[in-house]
Parts: sequence; C-alpha cells; structure tokens
Amino acid sequence: MSDLDPLLARSRAAAAVAAATPDADRARWLDAAADALDDHAAELVPLADDETRLGTARLTGELARTTAQLRLFGGALREGSLLEATVDHADPAAIPPHGDLRRLLVPLGVVAVFAASNFPFAFSVAGGDTASALAVGCSVVVKVHEGHPILSRRVAALLREALDAAGAPADLVTTVETQDDGIALVEHPVTAAVGFTGSVRGGRALFDRAVRRPVPIPFYGELGSLNPVVVTEAAAGARGAELAQGLAASFTLGAGQFCTKPGVVFIPAGAFDGFTAAVSAAIPGTAATLLTDSIRAGFPRGVAELAGARGVDVVSGDPAQDPASGGATPVLLATDVAAVLARPELLLEECFGPVTLLVRYRGHSDLLAGIAAVPGSLTATLHSEAGDDVGEVVAVLRERAGRLLFAGWPTGVAVTWSQQHGGPYPATTSIHTSVGVTAARRFQRPLAFQDAPAAILPEALRDGNPLGIVRRVDGVLGRA
Repeated sequence: MSDLDPLLARSRAAAAVAAATPDADRARWLDAAADALDDHAAELVPLADDETRLGTARLTGELARTTAQLRLFGGALREGSLLEATVDHADPAAIPPHGDLRRLLVPLGVVAVFAASNFPFAFSVAGGDTASALAVGCSVVVKVHEGHPILSRRVAALLREALDAAGAPADLVTTVETQDDGIALVEHPVTAAVGFTGSVRGGRALFDRAVRRPVPIPFYGELGSLNPVVVTEAAAGARGAELAQGLAASFTLGAGQFCTKPGVVFIPAGAFDGFTAAVSAAIPGTAATLLTDSIRAGFPRGVAELAGARGVDVVSGDPAQDPASGGATPVLLATDVAAVLARPELLLEECFGPVTLLVRYRGHSDLLAGIAAVPGSLTATLHSEAGDDVGEVVAVLRERAGRLLFAGWPTGVAVTWSQQHGGPYPATTSIHTSVGVTAARRFQRPLAFQDAPAAILPEALRDGNPLGIVRRVDGVLGRA
C-alpha cells in the first residue's frame, strides 16, 4: 500500500464529481479561486518575495496573470468549444454508410502537477496546469516546489477554501511536498496524467517512469529550451543598437531564469564585432539573485563549461561565478558556426541563468547549418528587414520551435487562445501547449457515442443544442 493511497482515493472521488458537474458551475469555481487569490494579494506577494526574491513588481504582475488565467478558462468553459462537441447524424448514403455518431472530449481524471521554481504563482499551485486541468473536470495533486513551500501551502489553503465555498468537491486540489512523493505520484495507478515544468534531467527521469508504468500515462513535460535568435545583415545595419539593447534586456531578465531566454544568437560576420560590443555595453553590471540551490550550483558549472570550450571567447562578465554568493553576474560569450558544429552537445545545451552565446555566421549556408543544429525549442526569433529573402531560414526555424517571433524578444508569453508554449523535444515531451486555453486539451480524451439513446447522451451532444455552445454538426461549425 502506498502512503499516497488515501490522498489519491479522495482525489479520484473529487475528479468523478467534477467530471459530472456542468461546465458553467466549474467556471464559477475558477472565478471563485481567482477572486480569493486577488483578495489576498497583499499577503501573497510578500510571502512569494520572501522565498524567491523576485521583487514585488514582478510578483504582483505574475499573480495578476495567474488570476486572469483562471478567469480565461472560466470564460472558455462558458463558450463551450473546449468540449469539441461534434455530431454526425446517421447517413445511409455516405461512403461507407454510418449510423448516428457524436463525439466530445472528456476529462482524464487525477492530474499530477509539478510546480516550477521560477514562477511561484503562474506555474505553481494555482498556475496554468492546475487551471487547465480543473477547467475540463479533472482533480489536481500538486508537487510543490522546494523553492517556495510556504507560499505554496498558503495558496493551496486559499484555493481549498474558495473552492469549498463555491460548491466544489473536497480535495479537488491537494498537494505533496517531498521528492519521493512526487515520484510515487507519477507511478501511482490512480494518476492519469502529469504536467511538469523543470529541468531536462529531472523531467526526463519522470517521463521515463510515466511511460514504463504497467499502464503508461501522458507526461506533459516542459524541459529545456535554447530559443535561437537570428539577426540578418540588413536588420543589424538598420537597427543594430536597438536589437543589442533588446537582447541584453531579454537574456538578463529575471537573472536569465526564464524558459524563453534567448540562449544562442546568430549574427552576420560583417556586423558581429559592432553588435557584440553594443550588447556588452548594454548588459546590467549588477549581480542578480538565483532562485534555488540547484540553480546556484548549476549556473557556474554550465558557464564554465561553455567558456572553456574550444573557439569560445568571453566578451563580458566573469565565467568564474561564485555559487556561495547566491547570485549571478551576466556573461556574454562569442563563437562561430564552425565551433558550434564541432561541439553541439556542449554549446547548444541550455544553461539556466544570465548567459547567452553570440554565434558569427558567414553567409547563408553557414547560417542554415548553424540553426539546423539547434535542438527543439519553445521559441525562435528572426529579426530581418522587408527586402530580406528569409524563406529558407523560416523553414528551418519552424522545424525547431513552437512559436516564431518576427519582432520583439521571446521572454514574454501571452496567455491567449492562440498561444503555443511548447516545441520539439527537449523543449517539451508533447505537441501541446502549456500556456493558453488549449493547454486544457492535454487533460482530455475523445469519446464517441454511436447510435446512443438520447437520454444517455451528454447535454453537449443532444439535438437542439440545449447548452447553446459551438458545435460541429454534419460538418458545419456553429451554434445551430
């Protein structure tokens, strides 16, 4: 018997109630959770800052993003398209003929969520994984992050109070804290899916456990991302100083502890020296706080390995970071495509913290070879001008990332219907997004009803569209 058996039995019971609850009621639950967190912002933000040192401005904005996200999912439930309700009436003239077929998406059950270190609100107890799972009728067990346990306990308590008051089942959101419990959660037969945000090493270890179970389960992991940037000759000439400022701000934002940090930047040889100098001049000179002991140990090691590689020059900063200081100073490195292709396993591996690698390319083929070597990423950014022929570059970049940017920098992630926060491995272990409304699709599965009695059908599939939601009926999308 597992120590988690009682908790997961309660979580499974809560999931059964949530799955049978009308979408409009679940939307109320999400709104109530958002209201509770907003009402306690003056308490929660200082708690988060005490544990993470991310600053009240950043944390206030992140909490607002988190509650807006909960409400966004509530609105999506009322709109109805998360169900993907589809009706095909019987058609004996079809090829082949078919009976009455109706399909929608149903919740998976109990979802395990692993909180992240760098977003104590938005990717934690009440974050996007939790919101998207609750929206579709799952229950959630959160493995809280050791970087902010006190905040996590308080957020969990507020969620439970708000959900109970809104009529949700008890134990709809529960938590565990130890690493052993996290592993047991992935392996427990009641767990139906996992949402994870963290390192490649930790995520891959859990992913392997999830797929080796007697009954494998989906593991939606966001692991590591290099987020390549390409600057064309024309863009460097037209706005090199502006781009240098933007890059310096992006790769040092939050001490480089964003999964969307630009980690490798391809610069044309003709503009390389000037651009490199401009980025170096724009880098803030102060040390920034790193979030956890593992990051504080990993960043100096990663920077030293990059800086020590053949063909890599240190442009700015000191690779000899002091792990005991608890902080990090930005480091800017430079190399060329030949060096990258010689050691891609080293130079094209994410280093979590304020460091980026500028890569000199000499001509179009050199650039294509360099970006083709970049592993799967969450984002890829292209800065070009109107006259540039970038078709081949875009074709290679789109194979490497889930989001392509043609302006700005990747360290901002909007929470919308159209967002894609996921990419080819190792960025993620699936094709889905972990941000935005369609993140809910991770925790659903399709179910079709063939020639079912009307009384058996869910309301979303009944004739007359009693819920008034968007459906596809005999191939036509609408509310009819």
